[in-house]
Amino acid sequence: MSWGSIAIVVAVLAALYLWYAAIVARRNKVREALSSIDVHLTQRHDLIPNIVQLAARYMAHERGLIEEVTRLRSRLERPLEDSAAAMGERFRAEGELARKTARLLVAMEAYPELKADATVIEAQRTWTEVEAQITAARRFYNAAVNRLNSLIQIFPGSLLAALAGVEAMPFFEADTAARKAPSVEEILGAARPEPEP
Repeated sequence: MSWGSIAIVVAVLAALYLWYAAIVARRNKVREALSSIDVHLTQRHDLIPNIVQLAARYMAHERGLIEEVTRLRSRLERPLEDSAAAMGERFRAEGELARKTARLLVAMEAYPELKADATVIEAQRTWTEVEAQITAARRFYNAAVNRLNSLIQIFPGSLLAALAGVEAMPFFEADTAARKAPSVEEILGAARPEPEP
């Protein structure tokens, strides 16, 4: 074997090693971003019992929505996993929880006692802040996922990713229903209290 052939083999091996190292580094960046999302989702989950408790005091006819929000929150108490299948399902469930909690907050606006309550006002303000933090964390995570997925979908990245046990990760997209602007009927329907018997 000539020195030229040895140099080519060494260069190819070095390139493969660097590609492998880049895949591992990008996977770790996705995990870091996922950790940030987990922190903000935990803040959201910690806020929900307060909102539910406040709503339950005044909103007897919204019992089904309150129970659904509570059930979803309980289901999502476990830590985030970094497998693609588990993350895709978790992100869908988180979107549903956010949508239903936002609907509950809109419904609370129809109750003067709730609307004027300082605790409710603080809960709504905190909810808005947490949702903004989740949005920022989602952008960071999606950028990291895009870089990882691009790297492992190009040959020989797919082979090296399999060796490293790295799989393409799902994006954390905004819930489809959340992208659509609600109609006036939906807002008024959710916010209109039923008359007392």
